[in-house]
Amino acid sequence: MNTVVTILVGVIFGLALAAPPGPMNAVIAEEAVLRGWPAGTRAGLGAATADFLFFVLAYLGVVSFVQSVPRLQTAMIGVGGCLMCYFAVGTARDARASFRPTTGEDPMVEDGKGFRKALALALTNPFQVLFWLTVGVGMLRPGELDVLAPLPLVGDDLAGALVVSTGSPALLGGFFLGVLGWVTLFPVSLAAAENRIQAIGPVVAVGSALVLGGFGVYFLYDAATAVLAW
Repeated sequence: MNTVVTILVGVIFGLALAAPPGPMNAVIAEEAVLRGWPAGTRAGLGAATADFLFFVLAYLGVVSFVQSVPRLQTAMIGVGGCLMCYFAVGTARDARASFRPTTGEDPMVEDGKGFRKALALALTNPFQVLFWLTVGVGMLRPGELDVLAPLPLVGDDLAGALVVSTGSPALLGGFFLGVLGWVTLFPVSLAAAENRIQAIGPVVAVGSALVLGGFGVYFLYDAATAVLAW
């Protein structure tokens, strides 16, 4: 029973990384509504591939090294911001193209490069790096995690109610199961919605461009502020 609980907690950790709105889901959404769910899933697999690479780097201790070099983190934030702004421009162009009428089963716009785009963004996404510097490293260390104890107000009463084993294959397997579940079901649901409501494609594409541009500007500002403070 403890193994089942550990897997479920791993799934929750995976969803906690993959599901929140942000640059990765903006790319997945754009690909899904403009080019169909297979393209959206490929973009999601690009982000998941980055998570697997981060997992390997965390296991080897490289992620902890990044944590000890603030200037390297600043450089990654700056590169990530530049990439997001660059892809935001491309997404805006795709959004404009998506308003053109199409027939049959052809995609609204030409084939994209969702896998490579999501992989590049994920590898320089500060949020994803931060996750692996904190929760990710904690999942890899052998031991036990009292999931409910840190909760405010009710943590003392719930302490010991949900304890999972960290550093276990069950937790890591559940984590990647959660990530893969999201990057598969999210684009499928968006593509299905676009098939029923044709206007959703341009709306999602415009929203994706705004999300990517907004995060890009924010990260560039964050990196510039850090550089000026040196």
